[in-house]
Order: sequence, then structure tokens, then C-alpha cells
Amino acid sequence: MHWSLQVLTAFAGVANAAPQFGFGGSRSTMLRFGCSQLVIDRIDPLVNPGSLPSPHLHQVVGGNAFNVSMPNADIAELATCTTCSFTEDLSNYWTANVYFKARNGSYKRVPQIPNRLLFNDRFTTETDGGFVVYYVSPGQNGVTPFRPGFRMLVGDANQRQKIGNGKKSQSCFRCYSGPNWRGDDAAPCADARLDTEHFPTQPCSGIRSNILYPTCWDGKNLDSPDHKSHVAYPVAGPAAFTGSSVGGACPSTHPVKIPQIMLEIVWDTTQFNNKADWPEDGSQPFVLSTGDNTGYGQHGDYVFGWKGDSLERALNGGCMGASCANLKVQNVAQANRCKVSEKVNEQWEGCKFSLLSQFSLLDRC
Repeated sequence: MHWSLQVLTAFAGVANAAPQFGFGGSRSTMLRFGCSQLVIDRIDPLVNPGSLPSPHLHQVVGGNAFNVSMPNADIAELATCTTCSFTEDLSNYWTANVYFKARNGSYKRVPQIPNRLLFNDRFTTETDGGFVVYYVSPGQNGVTPFRPGFRMLVGDANQRQKIGNGKKSQSCFRCYSGPNWRGDDAAPCADARLDTEHFPTQPCSGIRSNILYPTCWDGKNLDSPDHKSHVAYPVAGPAAFTGSSVGGACPSTHPVKIPQIMLEIVWDTTQFNNKADWPEDGSQPFVLSTGDNTGYGQHGDYVFGWKGDSLERALNGGCMGASCANLKVQNVAQANRCKVSEKVNEQWEGCKFSLLSQFSLLDRC
């Protein structure tokens, strides 16, 4: 993510004041840290626990407790390593993969690449695939930290069109307008020209996904049958991402403020910009591993797994970026060694099939 000049100037002042980019007291916290790829696999312990394979492929980061099923327990006690820079974050985060569908009917996985350098965070620029995770708190005791066993889902894998006024502030794609992150000048999902809820319709110098989770909780249930009903957005609706706020007042049904989580994934689409390879009708060529060629079905899964009170300490510590005096870190080589074995043996880099339904094609990729 790129920030406006005014915001970057303010953050630079904070960085100069404290080497860990923390500013303590009642000031807000914005953790921004990289996580390397843990595994690419067709399993989903949240939506389809025990199913082998699950309906579609996912790319996963975080702790090595990730499995076909994950118990409603303290995941931090089950995992022994993480692909994230903060060693105390053994949570798991996962999304669908993106594929390029060529005119000849073949599919190729779009690779994920490391994010840009911000806040002197070298780790995030050197990850092996994976993506960036954000946690936001408006200030000390401004949110209630997640509890062991907490999990949630945002987005709908089956959505294929805009609903109502849309959900662009919760899920968007940014089309970089040139190399070196050109056009990355606004907060996530805030650029009226380069951010869309659907896949971009023009060639891009890379595409960035942003997925934002709800910030209100019912205060009782760690999960719900649909993995959504126990959380909600503020009364006024999802707030724009600022890096310092979690939105307005919560509804009475979900009165407890929780941290704002956002996932940020950079897809290297530059190798697919030859429009001669795009569909003959000129439509955009990218498709999620759910079979969704619109992008409206972008979604993200989360299973909490921070050790002890580590997340609470960070959220109350006024930390900024990927360096926080209250958290332990590892180097990217250590993170890249954390892996889990694939449970479904299949070729997920790419494939070519005869004319079948789009979902069937990807279901076999």
C-alpha cells in the first residue's frame, strides 16, 4: 500500500521518534507485516472442515497448524512455526488463487509477489509468495482482542455481481498504472479510478487485492454456522481504511469493537498483458480459483492464533508497521522454512482442458 504525501510525512515523524515505529500511550496501532506462503492446497478447515478436497483451491499463510480440520482450540498451542514476520502470530489467513485464462483455453496461476517497501520493513519485500496482513486499533484499549478459538469469513465465494451500492470498501482490486507501484497513491479501495470491486478490465502493471474484515463482534460466539453472523460492520456501514480507525458505533447486536484486519495481496499480472492472448470478446482474462471471472466473489478466511496476550500488547503499544517493541520477529529465511505438506495431490500451477464449464475446468486444475 502507498500513502499520500501527508500521511507518509506524519509516519516519518513517528518513525524518527521511535525506532520500532511505536508511539505508545493512547495513540493508534497499525501493524503491517508480511507472511510468506505456507501452502497452496484444496482444503478449507473453516468452510469445509474434513473435506478432502474442498470445492476450490486456496493460498495460505501463517502457522503450521493449518490442516483439513482445525479444532476449536488455542491454535497457538498447536502450531510450532509461522510464515509471518511476527513469531507470535500463529494464526492462519487464506484466500482463493487467481488464474489467467488464455484464449486457447489454458489456465495458468498468477504468481504472488512481495509487497513494496514501507516503514523500513525489508521482510515484506522478500517473502516467498504470500501477502501482507494489517491489524488496526484506534488506541489503547480501543478494541477487544480476539480470543483463542475465534474465526471468521468475509466475502461470498458465490457472488458474481454487484449487490446494492457494492462492497468496494471491503473488497477491491487495484490496477497499478505502471512499474514500481505507479498509481499506488491512495488508501486501499479509495481510488475512484484504479480501485474496483470487480477485476480490472484493462492490462495492469500488477493487481493488488485488499480484503477487509468486519470490526464488530457479538461478544459471545467465537464462530457461527456461516462464519459471519457473529461479526458485523458498524451501524453506518464499513468505514474506509485509514490505518487508525475501526469505524463508528457498533450495532446493539454486536456491541464489541474488534481489531480491523486487512489482507493485501499483490498479483504479478504483467506477464499476461498481451491482449492477443485474452478472450476473443475482449473481456478481462482473470478468474478466481472458485471459477469466478468477475472478482465479486473475492473472500478471506481467518483463524486466530496469536500466542498468549501478544496481540493485545501490540494493539495497546501504539506500534506502526512491522516493528513493535512488544513483539518478537524472525527473518524471512526462517519464515520460509515453515511449511505444511499438501493434502491434495494435483497440478495447480496451470492446465489445459477441452471446453467444459469454467468451474469444472478450475475444479480440476
